[in-house]
Amino acid sequence: MGNGVRECPVEFPKDVEPVTSAPLPSEDNQEKKKVLNSLMSGALAGAVAKTAVAPLDRTKIMFQGDSIRLFPVLFPVIPLSPQEAYRLIYRTYLTEGFWSLWRGNSATMVRVIPYAAIQFCAHEEYKQLLGSYYGFQGKALTPFPRFIAGSLAGTTAAMLTYPLDMVRARMAVTPKEMYSSIVHVFIRISREEGLKTLYRGFTPTILGVIPYAGLSFFTYETLKKVHADHSGKAQPSPPERLLFGACAGLIGQSASYPLDVVRRRMQTAGVLGHTYSSILLTMQEIVREEGLIRGLYKGLSMNWVKGPIAVGISFTTFDLTQILLRKLQHGTGVER
Repeated sequence: MGNGVRECPVEFPKDVEPVTSAPLPSEDNQEKKKVLNSLMSGALAGAVAKTAVAPLDRTKIMFQGDSIRLFPVLFPVIPLSPQEAYRLIYRTYLTEGFWSLWRGNSATMVRVIPYAAIQFCAHEEYKQLLGSYYGFQGKALTPFPRFIAGSLAGTTAAMLTYPLDMVRARMAVTPKEMYSSIVHVFIRISREEGLKTLYRGFTPTILGVIPYAGLSFFTYETLKKVHADHSGKAQPSPPERLLFGACAGLIGQSASYPLDVVRRRMQTAGVLGHTYSSILLTMQEIVREEGLIRGLYKGLSMNWVKGPIAVGISFTTFDLTQILLRKLQHGTGVER
Protein backbone atom coordinates (compact mmCIF):
# COMPACT_ATOMS: atom_id res chain seq x y z
CA MET A 1 0.00 0.00 0.00
CA GLY A 2 1.19 3.50 -0.70
CA ASN A 3 0.85 4.68 2.93
CA GLY A 4 2.90 1.77 4.24
CA VAL A 5 0.07 0.42 6.37
CA ARG A 6 -0.40 -3.33 6.02
CA GLU A 7 -4.03 -4.59 6.12
CA CYS A 8 -4.72 -7.75 8.09
CA PRO A 9 -7.83 -9.89 7.84
CA VAL A 10 -10.14 -9.57 10.81
CA GLU A 11 -10.34 -12.79 12.82
CA PHE A 12 -13.22 -13.60 15.16
CA PRO A 13 -12.55 -15.46 18.40
CA LYS A 14 -13.24 -19.13 18.03
CA ASP A 15 -16.13 -19.05 20.52
CA VAL A 16 -17.82 -16.05 18.84
CA GLU A 17 -19.89 -16.48 15.69
CA PRO A 18 -19.71 -13.68 13.11
CA VAL A 19 -22.91 -11.69 12.77
CA THR A 20 -24.77 -12.76 9.65
CA SER A 21 -27.08 -10.52 7.76
CA ALA A 22 -30.83 -10.82 8.40
CA PRO A 23 -33.09 -12.15 5.65
CA LEU A 24 -33.52 -9.57 2.97
CA PRO A 25 -36.84 -7.73 2.93
CA SER A 26 -37.35 -8.96 -0.61
CA GLU A 27 -37.30 -12.57 0.66
CA ASP A 28 -40.06 -11.78 3.15
CA ASN A 29 -42.04 -10.09 0.40
CA GLN A 30 -41.63 -13.12 -1.86
CA GLU A 31 -42.92 -15.42 0.89
CA LYS A 32 -45.90 -13.13 1.55
CA LYS A 33 -46.67 -13.04 -2.17
CA LYS A 34 -46.47 -16.82 -2.33
CA VAL A 35 -48.94 -17.23 0.56
CA LEU A 36 -51.27 -14.57 -0.89
CA ASN A 37 -51.16 -16.24 -4.31
CA SER A 38 -52.04 -19.61 -2.77
CA LEU A 39 -54.94 -18.10 -0.81
CA MET A 40 -56.34 -16.29 -3.85
CA SER A 41 -55.90 -19.27 -6.17
CA GLY A 42 -57.45 -21.65 -3.65
CA ALA A 43 -60.44 -19.38 -3.06
CA LEU A 44 -61.12 -19.07 -6.79
CA ALA A 45 -60.64 -22.80 -7.32
CA GLY A 46 -63.17 -23.69 -4.64
CA ALA A 47 -65.74 -21.13 -5.81
CA VAL A 48 -65.61 -22.17 -9.47
CA ALA A 49 -65.70 -25.90 -8.73
CA LYS A 50 -68.58 -25.78 -6.24
CA THR A 51 -70.72 -23.44 -8.33
CA ALA A 52 -70.32 -25.72 -11.33
CA VAL A 53 -71.69 -28.75 -9.46
CA ALA A 54 -74.06 -27.01 -7.02
CA PRO A 55 -77.27 -28.71 -8.31
CA LEU A 56 -75.66 -32.14 -8.08
CA ASP A 57 -74.21 -31.28 -4.68
CA ARG A 58 -77.61 -30.35 -3.28
CA THR A 59 -79.06 -33.56 -4.65
CA LYS A 60 -76.30 -35.60 -3.00
CA ILE A 61 -76.97 -33.96 0.37
CA MET A 62 -80.67 -34.75 0.02
CA PHE A 63 -79.77 -38.39 -0.65
CA GLN A 64 -77.61 -38.54 2.44
CA GLY A 65 -79.99 -36.58 4.65
CA ASP A 66 -82.94 -38.71 3.56
CA SER A 67 -85.15 -35.68 2.85
CA ILE A 68 -87.98 -37.99 1.82
CA ARG A 69 -89.08 -37.94 5.45
CA LEU A 70 -89.69 -34.19 5.21
CA PHE A 71 -90.94 -33.99 1.60
CA PRO A 72 -92.82 -37.21 0.74
CA VAL A 73 -94.67 -35.54 -2.15
CA LEU A 74 -91.57 -34.04 -3.69
CA PHE A 75 -89.43 -37.15 -3.14
CA PRO A 76 -91.69 -40.21 -3.53
CA VAL A 77 -88.73 -42.60 -3.81
CA ILE A 78 -85.17 -42.56 -2.49
CA PRO A 79 -82.95 -42.08 -5.54
CA LEU A 80 -80.06 -44.48 -5.85
CA SER A 81 -78.79 -43.88 -9.37
CA PRO A 82 -77.74 -40.91 -11.52
CA GLN A 83 -80.88 -41.33 -13.65
CA GLU A 84 -83.14 -41.03 -10.60
CA ALA A 85 -81.04 -38.11 -9.37
CA TYR A 86 -81.56 -36.25 -12.63
CA ARG A 87 -85.31 -36.88 -12.31
CA LEU A 88 -85.15 -35.45 -8.79
CA ILE A 89 -83.33 -32.36 -10.07
CA TYR A 90 -85.94 -31.89 -12.80
CA ARG A 91 -88.80 -32.35 -10.30
CA THR A 92 -87.21 -29.80 -7.97
CA TYR A 93 -86.85 -27.39 -10.89
CA LEU A 94 -90.55 -27.75 -11.78
CA THR A 95 -91.68 -27.41 -8.17
CA GLU A 96 -89.38 -24.69 -6.80
CA GLY A 97 -87.91 -23.03 -9.88
CA PHE A 98 -84.54 -22.97 -11.65
CA TRP A 99 -82.58 -21.05 -9.01
CA SER A 100 -83.71 -23.47 -6.31
CA LEU A 101 -81.13 -25.87 -7.75
CA TRP A 102 -78.51 -23.53 -6.27
CA ARG A 103 -80.31 -23.22 -2.93
CA GLY A 104 -77.68 -23.21 -0.20
CA ASN A 105 -74.95 -22.23 -2.67
CA SER A 106 -74.50 -18.85 -0.99
CA ALA A 107 -73.79 -20.72 2.24
CA THR A 108 -71.53 -23.03 0.27
CA MET A 109 -69.57 -20.05 -1.06
CA VAL A 110 -69.25 -18.55 2.42
CA ARG A 111 -67.75 -21.87 3.53
CA VAL A 112 -65.90 -23.09 0.46
CA ILE A 113 -64.00 -19.90 -0.33
CA PRO A 114 -62.17 -19.79 3.02
CA TYR A 115 -62.02 -23.61 3.14
CA ALA A 116 -60.41 -23.98 -0.28
CA ALA A 117 -58.14 -20.98 0.29
CA ILE A 118 -56.89 -22.41 3.59
CA GLN A 119 -56.61 -25.95 2.26
CA PHE A 120 -54.57 -25.13 -0.84
CA CYS A 121 -52.39 -22.60 0.97
CA ALA A 122 -51.82 -25.01 3.87
CA HIS A 123 -50.93 -27.76 1.41
CA GLU A 124 -48.23 -25.60 -0.16
CA GLU A 125 -46.84 -24.73 3.27
CA TYR A 126 -46.96 -28.33 4.55
CA LYS A 127 -45.20 -29.51 1.38
CA GLN A 128 -42.44 -26.99 2.04
CA LEU A 129 -42.14 -27.94 5.72
CA LEU A 130 -42.10 -31.68 5.01
CA GLY A 131 -39.69 -31.15 2.15
CA SER A 132 -37.28 -29.39 4.51
CA TYR A 133 -37.75 -32.05 7.20
CA TYR A 134 -37.13 -34.98 4.84
CA GLY A 135 -34.50 -33.18 2.79
CA PHE A 136 -36.51 -32.81 -0.44
CA GLN A 137 -36.14 -29.05 -0.91
CA GLY A 138 -37.10 -28.17 -4.45
CA LYS A 139 -37.97 -31.77 -5.29
CA ALA A 140 -41.18 -33.79 -5.30
CA LEU A 141 -42.02 -35.43 -1.99
CA THR A 142 -41.99 -39.19 -1.64
CA PRO A 143 -45.40 -40.94 -1.33
CA PHE A 144 -45.86 -40.93 2.46
CA PRO A 145 -45.02 -37.23 3.03
CA ARG A 146 -47.17 -36.45 -0.01
CA PHE A 147 -50.16 -38.13 1.67
CA ILE A 148 -49.44 -36.48 5.03
CA ALA A 149 -49.27 -33.01 3.45
CA GLY A 150 -52.72 -33.47 1.91
CA SER A 151 -54.25 -34.86 5.10
CA LEU A 152 -52.87 -32.04 7.23
CA ALA A 153 -54.10 -29.44 4.73
CA GLY A 154 -57.64 -30.85 4.71
CA THR A 155 -57.72 -31.19 8.50
CA THR A 156 -56.56 -27.60 9.00
CA ALA A 157 -59.21 -26.23 6.64
CA ALA A 158 -62.01 -28.37 8.12
CA MET A 159 -61.22 -27.37 11.69
CA LEU A 160 -61.35 -23.65 10.85
CA THR A 161 -64.53 -23.65 8.77
CA TYR A 162 -66.73 -26.44 10.18
CA PRO A 163 -69.72 -24.36 11.45
CA LEU A 164 -70.20 -23.02 7.91
CA ASP A 165 -70.42 -26.59 6.63
CA MET A 166 -73.18 -27.31 9.14
CA VAL A 167 -75.12 -24.23 7.97
CA ARG A 168 -74.75 -25.23 4.33
CA ALA A 169 -76.09 -28.75 5.04
CA ARG A 170 -79.11 -27.38 6.90
CA MET A 171 -80.01 -24.96 4.10
CA ALA A 172 -79.68 -27.67 1.46
CA VAL A 173 -82.20 -30.08 3.01
CA THR A 174 -84.85 -27.65 4.26
CA PRO A 175 -87.59 -25.65 2.51
CA LYS A 176 -87.11 -21.95 1.89
CA GLU A 177 -89.63 -21.05 4.62
CA MET A 178 -87.56 -22.69 7.36
CA TYR A 179 -84.38 -20.65 7.03
CA SER A 180 -84.36 -17.28 5.30
CA SER A 181 -80.60 -16.65 5.34
CA ILE A 182 -77.27 -17.90 6.60
CA VAL A 183 -77.52 -15.68 9.67
CA HIS A 184 -81.02 -17.03 10.35
CA VAL A 185 -79.65 -20.59 10.39
CA PHE A 186 -77.04 -19.63 12.98
CA ILE A 187 -79.62 -17.84 15.12
CA ARG A 188 -82.19 -20.67 15.06
CA ILE A 189 -79.66 -23.42 15.70
CA SER A 190 -78.11 -21.48 18.59
CA ARG A 191 -81.49 -20.65 20.14
CA GLU A 192 -83.30 -23.97 19.61
CA GLU A 193 -80.52 -26.57 19.70
CA GLY A 194 -77.54 -24.93 21.37
CA LEU A 195 -74.22 -23.63 20.11
CA LYS A 196 -72.53 -27.03 20.31
CA THR A 197 -74.91 -28.21 17.57
CA LEU A 198 -72.81 -26.15 15.15
CA TYR A 199 -70.08 -28.77 15.69
CA ARG A 200 -72.31 -31.84 15.47
CA GLY A 201 -70.68 -34.32 13.11
CA PHE A 202 -67.25 -32.74 13.59
CA THR A 203 -65.48 -36.01 14.49
CA PRO A 204 -66.62 -37.96 11.41
CA THR A 205 -65.75 -34.91 9.34
CA ILE A 206 -62.14 -34.98 10.51
CA LEU A 207 -61.94 -38.76 10.21
CA GLY A 208 -63.28 -38.48 6.66
CA VAL A 209 -61.07 -35.55 5.67
CA ILE A 210 -57.85 -37.41 6.52
CA PRO A 211 -58.25 -40.09 3.78
CA TYR A 212 -60.16 -37.79 1.43
CA ALA A 213 -57.73 -34.86 1.35
CA GLY A 214 -54.72 -37.12 1.76
CA LEU A 215 -55.63 -39.38 -1.16
CA SER A 216 -56.85 -36.50 -3.34
CA PHE A 217 -53.66 -34.46 -3.09
CA PHE A 218 -51.53 -37.61 -3.14
CA THR A 219 -53.16 -38.91 -6.34
CA TYR A 220 -53.02 -35.56 -8.14
CA GLU A 221 -49.39 -34.87 -7.24
CA THR A 222 -48.39 -38.44 -8.06
CA LEU A 223 -50.05 -38.37 -11.48
CA LYS A 224 -48.33 -35.08 -12.28
CA LYS A 225 -44.96 -36.56 -11.29
CA VAL A 226 -45.52 -39.76 -13.31
CA HIS A 227 -46.58 -37.64 -16.28
CA ALA A 228 -43.43 -35.50 -16.05
CA ASP A 229 -41.19 -38.57 -15.72
CA HIS A 230 -42.67 -40.37 -18.73
CA SER A 231 -43.57 -37.51 -21.07
CA GLY A 232 -40.53 -35.32 -20.57
CA LYS A 233 -42.80 -32.28 -20.20
CA ALA A 234 -42.41 -30.20 -17.05
CA GLN A 235 -46.12 -29.36 -16.83
CA PRO A 236 -49.28 -31.19 -17.95
CA SER A 237 -51.78 -29.47 -20.22
CA PRO A 238 -55.10 -28.15 -18.80
CA PRO A 239 -57.08 -31.20 -20.07
CA GLU A 240 -54.50 -33.49 -18.47
CA ARG A 241 -54.80 -31.56 -15.20
CA LEU A 242 -58.58 -32.00 -15.33
CA LEU A 243 -58.15 -35.74 -15.86
CA PHE A 244 -55.64 -36.07 -13.02
CA GLY A 245 -57.93 -34.08 -10.73
CA ALA A 246 -60.92 -36.22 -11.70
CA CYS A 247 -58.99 -39.37 -10.78
CA ALA A 248 -57.98 -37.77 -7.49
CA GLY A 249 -61.58 -36.88 -6.67
CA LEU A 250 -62.88 -40.33 -7.56
CA ILE A 251 -60.37 -42.11 -5.32
CA GLY A 252 -60.53 -39.67 -2.42
CA GLN A 253 -64.30 -39.40 -2.19
CA SER A 254 -64.92 -43.13 -2.63
CA ALA A 255 -62.57 -43.89 0.27
CA SER A 256 -64.23 -41.46 2.68
CA TYR A 257 -67.88 -41.68 1.55
CA PRO A 258 -69.45 -43.62 4.48
CA LEU A 259 -68.08 -41.05 6.94
CA ASP A 260 -69.45 -38.30 4.71
CA VAL A 261 -72.93 -39.87 4.99
CA VAL A 262 -72.58 -40.11 8.79
CA ARG A 263 -71.48 -36.48 8.94
CA ARG A 264 -74.52 -35.29 6.98
CA ARG A 265 -76.91 -37.38 9.09
CA MET A 266 -75.51 -35.92 12.30
CA GLN A 267 -75.60 -32.38 10.90
CA THR A 268 -79.23 -32.61 9.73
CA ALA A 269 -80.54 -34.72 12.63
CA GLY A 270 -82.26 -31.76 14.26
CA VAL A 271 -84.57 -31.15 11.30
CA LEU A 272 -85.04 -34.77 10.22
CA GLY A 273 -86.36 -36.15 13.50
CA HIS A 274 -83.31 -38.13 14.60
CA THR A 275 -80.94 -37.99 17.57
CA TYR A 276 -77.56 -39.36 16.54
CA SER A 277 -75.18 -39.38 19.52
CA SER A 278 -72.03 -40.96 18.10
CA ILE A 279 -70.41 -42.15 14.88
CA LEU A 280 -70.81 -45.86 15.64
CA LEU A 281 -74.45 -45.54 16.76
CA THR A 282 -75.23 -43.47 13.67
CA MET A 283 -73.67 -46.10 11.42
CA GLN A 284 -75.49 -48.91 13.24
CA GLU A 285 -78.86 -47.19 12.88
CA ILE A 286 -78.30 -46.42 9.19
CA VAL A 287 -77.28 -50.02 8.44
CA ARG A 288 -80.14 -51.45 10.53
CA GLU A 289 -82.83 -49.29 8.91
CA GLU A 290 -81.54 -49.02 5.35
CA GLY A 291 -78.82 -51.64 4.84
CA LEU A 292 -75.10 -51.32 4.27
CA ILE A 293 -75.05 -50.32 0.60
CA ARG A 294 -78.37 -48.45 0.46
CA GLY A 295 -77.51 -46.60 3.68
CA LEU A 296 -73.80 -45.84 4.05
CA TYR A 297 -73.26 -45.62 0.29
CA LYS A 298 -76.48 -43.81 -0.58
CA GLY A 299 -75.80 -41.32 -3.37
CA LEU A 300 -72.31 -42.68 -4.12
CA SER A 301 -73.13 -43.11 -7.80
CA MET A 302 -74.04 -39.40 -7.88
CA ASN A 303 -70.72 -38.65 -6.17
CA TRP A 304 -68.92 -40.52 -8.94
CA VAL A 305 -70.50 -38.05 -11.37
CA LYS A 306 -70.09 -34.85 -9.36
CA GLY A 307 -66.93 -35.52 -7.37
CA PRO A 308 -64.43 -35.99 -10.22
CA ILE A 309 -65.83 -32.93 -12.01
CA ALA A 310 -65.55 -30.72 -8.93
CA VAL A 311 -62.09 -31.88 -7.88
CA GLY A 312 -60.77 -31.77 -11.44
CA ILE A 313 -61.98 -28.19 -11.88
CA SER A 314 -60.64 -27.24 -8.45
CA PHE A 315 -57.08 -28.55 -8.95
CA THR A 316 -56.89 -27.21 -12.50
CA THR A 317 -58.17 -23.76 -11.54
CA PHE A 318 -55.71 -23.57 -8.65
CA ASP A 319 -52.70 -24.55 -10.76
CA LEU A 320 -53.54 -22.27 -13.70
CA THR A 321 -54.33 -19.32 -11.43
CA GLN A 322 -51.01 -19.82 -9.63
CA ILE A 323 -49.16 -19.81 -12.94
CA LEU A 324 -51.02 -16.71 -14.14
CA LEU A 325 -50.36 -14.76 -10.92
CA ARG A 326 -46.66 -15.62 -11.04
CA LYS A 327 -46.43 -14.50 -14.65
CA LEU A 328 -48.13 -11.22 -13.79
CA GLN A 329 -45.81 -10.62 -10.83
CA HIS A 330 -42.52 -11.72 -12.34
CA GLY A 331 -43.13 -11.25 -16.01
CA THR A 332 -41.84 -14.76 -16.72
CA GLY A 333 -43.53 -18.12 -16.80
CA VAL A 334 -42.26 -19.63 -13.56
CA GLU A 335 -44.55 -22.62 -13.40
CA ARG A 336 -45.55 -24.78 -10.47
